[in-house]
Amino acid sequence: MSQRAESSQFGGVVVEFEPDDIRNARAKKARSIPGSALIYLKGPKFLIYVSGALSMWGDRMWHFAISVFLIELYGRNLLLTAVFGLVVAGSVLLLGALIGDWVDRNPRNKVAHASLFIQNISVTICSIVLMLVFSYKQRIEQIWDGWLTVVCYTVVIVLADVANLASTALTIAIQRDWIVVITGYNRGHLAGMNATMRRIDQVTNILAPLAVGQVMTLASNVVGCGFILGWNLVSLIVEFFFLSRVYRIVPALSVKPPVVELDHTNLQGMERRGSQGEGQVVQPLAEGNSDGSLHLKEITYLPLCFRRFRWLVSTCKDGWRAYYHQPVFLAGMGLAFLYTTVLGFDCITTGYAYTQGISGSLLSLLMGVSAITGLMGTVMFTRLRKTYGLVNTGIISSGLHLGCLLLCVCSVFAPGSPMDLSLLMPYFTSNSSSELGGMASQRQKHTYPLRGGSNQPLLPDRSSIHWTNNTVLFDNVPSGSAPESYISIILLFMGVITARIGLWSFDLTVTQLLQETICESERGVVNGVQSSMNYLMDLLHFIMVISAPQPQHFGILVLISVLFITTGHTMYFLYAHKAKRKRRQDT
Repeated sequence: MSQRAESSQFGGVVVEFEPDDIRNARAKKARSIPGSALIYLKGPKFLIYVSGALSMWGDRMWHFAISVFLIELYGRNLLLTAVFGLVVAGSVLLLGALIGDWVDRNPRNKVAHASLFIQNISVTICSIVLMLVFSYKQRIEQIWDGWLTVVCYTVVIVLADVANLASTALTIAIQRDWIVVITGYNRGHLAGMNATMRRIDQVTNILAPLAVGQVMTLASNVVGCGFILGWNLVSLIVEFFFLSRVYRIVPALSVKPPVVELDHTNLQGMERRGSQGEGQVVQPLAEGNSDGSLHLKEITYLPLCFRRFRWLVSTCKDGWRAYYHQPVFLAGMGLAFLYTTVLGFDCITTGYAYTQGISGSLLSLLMGVSAITGLMGTVMFTRLRKTYGLVNTGIISSGLHLGCLLLCVCSVFAPGSPMDLSLLMPYFTSNSSSELGGMASQRQKHTYPLRGGSNQPLLPDRSSIHWTNNTVLFDNVPSGSAPESYISIILLFMGVITARIGLWSFDLTVTQLLQETICESERGVVNGVQSSMNYLMDLLHFIMVISAPQPQHFGILVLISVLFITTGHTMYFLYAHKAKRKRRQDT
């Protein structure tokens, strides 16, 4: 009888003795744990995480603060904020492909360092200008009959827009290219790094605005500008050092394939392009092609500015064409369609919640819960991908996202909903209008009309799905009155909060599909066009809310949002069907 069995039979305590070799191996492993931790802290992954956290924290603080600063500067009027939001969205929409092409054409370290420097220096100079304006506002308004104030506003908006463009380039370079190379094209490691970066983004999205908001509240706007200025200078130095070290310890980052010129012949027939840019010949023309030679001479003799403009237009066109011909085009479009929504924790939803009697403290608590569910989505993504594969993970995440949003649809028709269709149908007869008005009056005792400037476009977010600082704020809305029923608002927030699990898992799925599928020489331009598509759909969301700004319209906005989201997921389902069919044909 063994010692274990004998001891258990007599109720004794089992004492197992390990062989010496096992004990020594375990002790050696225990001693090596600090060394392993030190190696990890010096490794490229940790350095990328720290650099990304510093960058995201600075971005979140700046996005929150610049909107508040612009409102304060213009006498609590929302015009400057609206102009700023439109300028930022429009610039990324127009220049996204050019930014991506610039990322593709230049060495990785130069792209990262230039983007980092331009972004932080732009924010620093902008903070200095804001500090001067806040400190000497009355004197500035008296110079040049007030035109110096307009110049200062213009400088602030332009610098903030340049910072956003540089941040877009840095995001494309690091999160869409560097991470792929650092992981050695290992899908499991890539999924882990993507999920970790998204968790960092979720945490900073809550904490960074809270931190700078406390500084601005307890001190002043000038102190808030100084805090952001100091953060950006310190962050610039640390990020520059960390990214330089990552570039040195990962030799693969210094190897970059040449950019392939993109046009319709390349994308369809893989033929080389005859000319580009300023008339430079890439491949000799046939001797008999006199028309082509004449056309080339015409381009060469154009003024430099026209040749530059022609090259910019050609680059944008080729970038959008390359995006369209990607195998993951439908998946990327599906992701972009998810931006046209009011079902997120942005100022639209919070403003609507105020009109329904929800307090600010409760909204803060709900935002914290939504951040937790977002983190749950990143955890779910890694586990689903490991078990079911990347494409199936997107299908599961889409189903979960749409299923949770059904609660939002139910909230539109639930007790307590203020939706009133008669406000959008003035051609109703007086009788039918009075009947609808009578029915609506019983359900809308807790709603309030909006007054004054009720539209406040804010800077759209830049991480692959960004709706934390979007578009419109319901301003001057009284809160605190208890509605007849909280069922509608409860269903709405239950849907929004639980949907974030599927939302972020789906976002990570499409992000990794783009990373794995796009060839290395086109990674920048395709992701640049993807950013443009995201901003385009966010602009549609902006226009949608402008067209129906009243709380009574919010139910209609919810239904339109669900329609756009369903369309986006349908595009992904089509992509998944094609991908699986192709895989079966290949096997």
